[in-house]
Order: sequence, then structure tokens, then C-alpha cells
Amino acid sequence: MEILCNEYWLPIIFTFLMGLSVLIYVILDGYDLGVGMAMKFANEEQRNVMLSSIAPFWDANETWLVLGIGILLVAFPTAHGIILTSLYLPTVFMLIGIILRGASFDFIAKAHADHKSMWSNYFIIGSALASFSQGYMLGSYINGFKNEIHYLLFNLLVGICLSSGYLFVGSGWLIMKTSGELQKKAISWARASLWLTACGICVVSIVTPLLSERIFEKWFSLPNFFFLLPIPVITCCIVIFIMVILKKLPLDNDRLCWVPFVSSMFLFFLGFIGLAYSFFPYIVPEKMTIFEAASSADSLLVILAGVIIVLPLIIIYTIISYKIFWGKAEI
Repeated sequence: MEILCNEYWLPIIFTFLMGLSVLIYVILDGYDLGVGMAMKFANEEQRNVMLSSIAPFWDANETWLVLGIGILLVAFPTAHGIILTSLYLPTVFMLIGIILRGASFDFIAKAHADHKSMWSNYFIIGSALASFSQGYMLGSYINGFKNEIHYLLFNLLVGICLSSGYLFVGSGWLIMKTSGELQKKAISWARASLWLTACGICVVSIVTPLLSERIFEKWFSLPNFFFLLPIPVITCCIVIFIMVILKKLPLDNDRLCWVPFVSSMFLFFLGFIGLAYSFFPYIVPEKMTIFEAASSADSLLVILAGVIIVLPLIIIYTIISYKIFWGKAEI
């Protein structure tokens, strides 16, 4: 308990919990955002199967975003104000996209046949808008919320690349959850989106150290360089491995259909680890550390008690829902 009461460890614990929530959100809600965007390239029957594949999960997936932002608000209130103020417009567009997705998802099932296509298109637009906004927010966070034209162009590029990353992980989900012609289409979508996803990883990996001398030193000073070298090497190996697997799929008896999706999880995990290492201990890039932004130790202890109760419940619910609705998607 004395360790938990330490003003040094409590901010680190909450940073870990917030990062974990964001990572799980990016993977889980990332695939259903990707499925939403992929509907653009499918016919009506295939769209129904795609919606069926995410229907039991997509609401629960967004819970992790709420948890992550909630931890930011209560544990790091000063940083929350700075970050959300700087990202006000993309946050608004992200919320518009999420609301549009939620409304259109319900109307697709209940609307007259003549209107189903319209609501499906709204779901696609909402998915694309939410995905791009999150990528734009990531780019803005990386460059320290600067507004010069070259930084804005960087934000746009990251927005496009993250959207492609979501499309890739969504395609991996469909490869695992569907069969037949739709599965073959998902394989082609995964092949196409993997290139831009890899491009985004490279761009972020190159630009991030160039924007900060501190980050550059963390990555390229010795012996750090050799300790950290496995991260980009393993990332490249995973990308090449996925390319090889996608060329072989589909296989007899649907073997290895899960590999692209699981591999994409490792890809996102490594990217997240790289960013987390780069920015730690700063929560507002190069301006405010987690220790400066954190609430008082007494407040954090009370909040931690609530998180210890809520977090396992969310994890248990997520595991149970995936276990119950596992298997190939059907209309």
C-alpha cells in the first residue's frame, strides 16, 4: 500500500491503465470501424453479413474509449483540458462519426428496403469520419499540436494511414469471420490496405524522433539503439509475414484464417509500445509530464479503487461476449 501511495507510482499506474484502454480500443473498435469502411466495396448481401459479424461486439468495443478518456479526465485533469482543447475540432468530427454510425446501424435493420442502402452509406461515412479523425488527432498529438501547414499535412497523412490500418484489421476480422466470396474480397482488401498501413508506421517512426531531440536521444543513443532495435525489426518481419500469408489464403478447411487478424494485433501493439516509449513521461508532448498533470495522491487512490472494480468487469464482459458469439458470421 505504501508503494501505491507514493506520488511517483500512482501517475505511472494510471498512465498504464489509460494506455491499456486506448490500445484495446484501437484494436477492438478499430476492426469494426474497418469493417464499416470496407462495406463500401461490398454488395447488399455481403454488407448484411459484415454487419452481422460486428453486431454483438461494436457497442462494447467503444467502452474502452470511454474508459481511456475517463481516466484522462479524472487522473490527469490539467492534461485533459489542454489535449481536448487542442483537439477540439477533430474530436467533434469523431463524435459526429460515432453518432452517425450508431444511428445508421439501428436504421439499417429497421428501415424500408428502399432506404437500407442510404443508411448503409451513412454507416460507411460515419466509420470513415471517426477513423480519419482519430488518425488526425494522433498526428496532432505527435507534433505537439502545432498548426503550421506542414504539420497539418502530416496530420492528414496520419489520418489516412490510420484509416487504412483500421481497414486492414477490419479485413483481417472478416477473413476470420466469413467464408466464400466475401472472405476472398476481404483478403484483397487486406492486401491493399497493408501497404498504406506499413507506410503510416514508417512515417510516424521517422517523424516522431525528428520532432524532438529528447525522443531522438532515447532511440538512437547507445546502448538504447541496440536494445530498441528489435521493435522495428520485428515490425518489418510481421509485415512481410502477413504479406506471405495473404498470398496463400484462403487455404483448405479455412486453415490460418485467424493469422492476419492476430498479426495485426501484434502490429498495433508494437506501434503503441514505440509511441509510449517515445513520449514517456510526457502526457502533453514536451510540455507537461504525467507527474505534473496528475491529481493528488489521495484522489488517485480513490479513483484507483473504482478502476479496480470496473476494469475486471469490462474485461470479463468482453471475454464472455466474444466467447458466446464466436464462429463464422451469418445473416
